[in-house]
Amino acid sequence: MAKRWCLGLDIGASAAKGVLLQGGAVRARALLRSGADFAAAARACLEQVLGAAGIEAGAIDRTVATGYGRRSVDFAAASVTEITCHARGCYASFPQAMVIVDIGGQDNKVIRVDAGGARRNFKMNRKCAAGTGAFLEEIADRLEMPLQELNGLAGQATGDVELGSFCTVFAKTELLKLIAQGTPLPEIVKAAYRSVVKRILEMDPLEGTVVMTGGVVAHNPIVVELLSEALGRGVRVPEFPQHTGALGAALLAEEGGASGRGTG
Repeated sequence: MAKRWCLGLDIGASAAKGVLLQGGAVRARALLRSGADFAAAARACLEQVLGAAGIEAGAIDRTVATGYGRRSVDFAAASVTEITCHARGCYASFPQAMVIVDIGGQDNKVIRVDAGGARRNFKMNRKCAAGTGAFLEEIADRLEMPLQELNGLAGQATGDVELGSFCTVFAKTELLKLIAQGTPLPEIVKAAYRSVVKRILEMDPLEGTVVMTGGVVAHNPIVVELLSEALGRGVRVPEFPQHTGALGAALLAEEGGASGRGTG
């Protein structure tokens, strides 16, 4: 019997991700900007994984969508919350009880998973961009530098400059003061990353094993380093942290655990 092809799509506010499984093994991944058209981003992800795997769309047996734009994926058999998909994707990498910290483009999530992989509870920061990918984008814009250069620059810092505010608006005002005071740029950027970590710790004490996921983690490993320092122990990261939600969705598609649209 042929092994089933199953697709998980995570259509986030900033990036769209796809993971294609066959027989439990990852055969292809996709990553692109979500843009203003989530449906088009989902289709583009589909085309990417089909091209990488060398198959036609008709070969895919089941698709599950997650993320901010999950309801825009009209060809998905089911749409599932990011909470459920990140829990499933992380448990596939680390089959143990854990606290998952997902830093997304527009929100942060803290998800607790038990030793059997069941989601127990979660917290989400929806009301403010503080501590999210959008916050770092604002910082890069204010400093007039490419977002992708922030991590490397922060790695050059040797001091311990702090930002007093989590608020994106107030933080930018603080940045201007630091610049006016002649504070070295690496110190300023690292202070921004420290504020991301402080915001996460404000949300939850993060007891036990901590796993970090999301695009911010994938492109800014200094966040993992700073959180590990703050906790006094190592933080674990999946091999492809930005694709964790898509992987979880693909696994749910394969397991047939999500049926209908709008399931959670």
